[in-house]
Amino acid sequence: MTKPIILREYIFVTLFWFVFATAVYINFQAGSNKLTALFQSVVLAVTSFIFTHFLTTKLLPSALRAKKMKLFLIQATGMILLLSFIYSLIFTYIEVNSKNQLPHDFADHLPFLWKGFYLALPASFLINGSACGIKFYQEHGRIERDHILLQQAHLENQLKLLQDQINPHVVFNILNHIHILMKSDTQLAGYLLLKFSDILRYQLYHCNQNQVPLTQDIEHLQNLVEVEKLRWGNELDVITEWKIGNKRTYIAPLLLVSFIENAFKYVCRLPGHKGYVKISCVEKNGSLFFYAENSYSDITVHSKKNETGGIGLQNVQKRLKLQYPDTHHLKIESENNVYKVTLTLELSDNHEQ
Repeated sequence: MTKPIILREYIFVTLFWFVFATAVYINFQAGSNKLTALFQSVVLAVTSFIFTHFLTTKLLPSALRAKKMKLFLIQATGMILLLSFIYSLIFTYIEVNSKNQLPHDFADHLPFLWKGFYLALPASFLINGSACGIKFYQEHGRIERDHILLQQAHLENQLKLLQDQINPHVVFNILNHIHILMKSDTQLAGYLLLKFSDILRYQLYHCNQNQVPLTQDIEHLQNLVEVEKLRWGNELDVITEWKIGNKRTYIAPLLLVSFIENAFKYVCRLPGHKGYVKISCVEKNGSLFFYAENSYSDITVHSKKNETGGIGLQNVQKRLKLQYPDTHHLKIESENNVYKVTLTLELSDNHEQ
């Protein structure tokens, strides 16, 4: 891929200077003989190429990478003035001298040199400006591509780290549930173990993808809710709503897990109080509307905050900023012993690996 790009650049540069030399020759040969015009054109084209090549391949890329464009403007101005002076020499000592109009005294050459210098300034500025403009566009494109690639690599590394942090938290929670149930109800523990195998299979085979079908992720959430419902039994009211209109939509995997885990983790556990958890997940017109609500008490929340383990809501907020920077709205409310999480998310119709 790199070789064709370099070849196209060489072809473009060659054509540019060929057209430039041809245009200069046509202009010179109108007022001079063909041999003088050819010599002038060759000298002027070679000189211009050397100066602009140094300016565009050495000074400009270095200035862009070092972000020293003010210094480059000074350097470019100096190059333009120097090239204009060289054009003046070519005009004075080749064209004027070939017509025998040049005085013998060198002091009398100065008017011709100044005239050539002023006449050459626009041409020198145009040549260097055009070459720098083309090179600036190419270099800016390269820098932008490199910056995008670095951002993508950084994003992938961050997401991988965040997902690696989520998985152990989910696994250890479920294993702890099964361990407790094995002491009281082995049949129920066996059923939960099957559910756990489905959850673990999903995490192993799908969580490393950027996007997964929404239906698969919802099934994973339903398994988690089922585990919690069986564990709590009659001590907790669990109300759920799952509606998926478009089964071809995709979502980042394991994005909603922490909301559901927190709802069950911080639900009210005070004696004589029956807590509740409400979960609603509705897809409509390419958007996902997620809502989680649970009863809680300050005593339960403060005691749980002192426990270690899990990444929690901060992890989810980081992932949302990384994966859905401008296509999500998250609202978290906590008042009157009710905790609410509302998330609106624009889903994708494309499966991005």
